[in-house]
Amino acid sequence: MKDTSKDMHIKFQTMMMQRSPVERLLMGCSMFDSAKQIVKSALVQENPKISLEEMREKLFLRFYGMEFSNSQKNKIVNVLKNID
Repeated sequence: MKDTSKDMHIKFQTMMMQRSPVERLLMGCSMFDSAKQIVKSALVQENPKISLEEMREKLFLRFYGMEFSNSQKNKIVNVLKNID
């Protein structure tokens, strides 16, 4: 979906590319951290007594669940559940 005019897209792209690679990386990290906080808050709202292990599992599945086969996801979730 593109809801931005071509001129504005070019202007935005130019502005982003004027930033240093480090600035762009930090912006991406900040956006990821914000998204993770939003998801964590939603998970706690759904289940106020959510365990740390369950939180790890649900975060992983929410962010990366479509990137792995079911067997790969199960292996990763098992590791996440056993992190001390």
